[in-house]
Amino acid sequence: MNPLTITNVRHWLIHVPFSAPILWGSGRRAGSTRVVVEVTTAGGVKGYGETIALLDFVPTVVAEVAAPLAVGYAVSDVERYHRHIMGAGYYHHQRAAVMAAAAVEMAMWDALGKHASLPLHAFWGGLYRPKIPMTAYLFGTDIAALTHSAHAFLDAGYRNFKVKIGYSEAQDVAIVAAIRAVLGPDILLRADVNGAWTPGTAKRLLAKLAPYDLQYIEQPLILQDLVGHADLRKCQSVPVGLDETAYTLEEVGTIIQAGAADVILLDPHEAGGLWQCVKSAALAEAQGIPVTLHSGGELGLSQAAYLHLAASIPNMSLSIDTEYYYHSEDIIQEPFVITDGALSVPTGPGLGVTPDIEKLERFRTSRVIGAYLDPERPGWFAEKPKF
Repeated sequence: MNPLTITNVRHWLIHVPFSAPILWGSGRRAGSTRVVVEVTTAGGVKGYGETIALLDFVPTVVAEVAAPLAVGYAVSDVERYHRHIMGAGYYHHQRAAVMAAAAVEMAMWDALGKHASLPLHAFWGGLYRPKIPMTAYLFGTDIAALTHSAHAFLDAGYRNFKVKIGYSEAQDVAIVAAIRAVLGPDILLRADVNGAWTPGTAKRLLAKLAPYDLQYIEQPLILQDLVGHADLRKCQSVPVGLDETAYTLEEVGTIIQAGAADVILLDPHEAGGLWQCVKSAALAEAQGIPVTLHSGGELGLSQAAYLHLAASIPNMSLSIDTEYYYHSEDIIQEPFVITDGALSVPTGPGLGVTPDIEKLERFRTSRVIGAYLDPERPGWFAEKPKF
């Protein structure tokens, strides 16, 4: 048997709490619920991967489709595996399929790197950049708390910031103004609306936000509105970044065709894997569009994968989003330490990090603890567009 052939797959559904809950436009998040996958090859190598699990369908598709299909595949055959998942009828349920497949695909890459004794970035073009700037990510509507956090991140050496907005017209302007006042004129600041604005609101509010020199405005309109985003780029000066619209390779291609984005945020968990992100980034590079990475609460395995992507993709020239510092703990044996707002790229084989199996068992859960809705506001739900 080929030593690269997958002979066994197992997985854990885990929940790692945040140090404190996070409020955003679509709900309240108590921590990160993730699926971690382990593949074992005929050569005796184990590879590990991780994916986002915001809704119950993700662990179900991992257990019933993604994991069983992987057995018998060589860990090098990531493209064929991805297409097999889609060809099993899951193009009808693409969001579920890509999130589930992403954990297995990451584990395949990790095992391949270990078999070859190479770090993942070596497969995708090499070490273009050895250190990756991280984004200080701010959540909530309490101005005093937001400015306190901004000061703390500044003191820790961060030079790239992102803040969630999309709450109300007055709150959105007040939040951005307050954060810019703390940061001064030279620190980069981006804002994420999560699709809460209508096209008319976007035009009006971006005129009000223009003096605060946003690096870009992320997902100002609902994810389906490519025409609106393209129009928004033409009628005002703040660059437009797209995230929810840009999950898959095909969606990235459509964004580029429509001229709908100045910046594209990629996410391997929502694209179906790391290789899909590499391909999407190449599409954007051909059109001169920079890319970065969306954060959905990555733990150590995914954080390592992000670093390898950012290390090897030339047009991933912007700081990458992260929520890593909000977790109470991590699942890898040697957690990352962000220094002066940056992380060094792992150099060990595969992902270059090792999960702590005892922690995976300790954080194991039987249910998804999601990011949507809000237990503290019964009956509340996110409206998109909201205003």
